[in-house]
Amino acid sequence: QVHLVESGGDSVQPGGSLRLSCVASGFTFNEYGMSWYRQAPGRELQYVAGIRSGGESTDYTNSVKGRFTISRDNAKNILYLQLNNLKTEDTAMYYCAKATENSWVVLDAWGQGTLVTVSS
Repeated sequence: QVHLVESGGDSVQPGGSLRLSCVASGFTFNEYGMSWYRQAPGRELQYVAGIRSGGESTDYTNSVKGRFTISRDNAKNILYLQLNNLKTEDTAMYYCAKATENSWVVLDAWGQGTLVTVSS
């Protein structure tokens, strides 16, 4: 059974940083792409970043390029999202998701989310 558990969300001021983690279990982590999504209050779910199974390729939505970094530790089965220079518009629940293959497009499992609040 696939299990994804996010952590690391917190309340920070604009310009601050956070590192989100997603611990994965129940599948062979190093064989699947992974993604981060977010959902702000009252808004639709938004793609944030994706990473291939070996970490050799990553992708970001335009609004986070240069500020967020997705990475993974396949030895520990952990997906990360480093958030730097946070803005108030980054406030959202952040979710990690497992892809169905070595990509980040089609997803078949989600975590419960971790809340990031950016406010002065």
